Amino acid sequence: MKIYEAIKEMHELTRAGKTFSFSFMSYSYDKDKSHGPVTVLHAQLLPSNRKERNRFSDYMLRFRDMDTYEEKMCWQPLLLEFNGQQLELT
Repeated sequence: MKIYEAIKEMHELTRAGKTFSFSFMSYSYDKDKSHGPVTVLHAQLLPSNRKERNRFSDYMLRFRDMDTYEEKMCWQPLLLEFNGQQLELT
């Protein structure tokens, strides 16, 4: 499955009030550091930040981990899996 197909499905599931699982490679632009892969078992998307607040907002996903209720972000190109399916960039 392509990354942007998965993102579209994430939006659809979120609109329907359902959760999804996904994994991504962590990366901090400011620290230029990764803590390896991250898996979220139950997530829903949140509205993206405005460009004034985050200049990279077009390349990031805001989500809520529904198990911890924490709001987090990840880079779209670093998505690895969606509901158990491996993702491909192109």
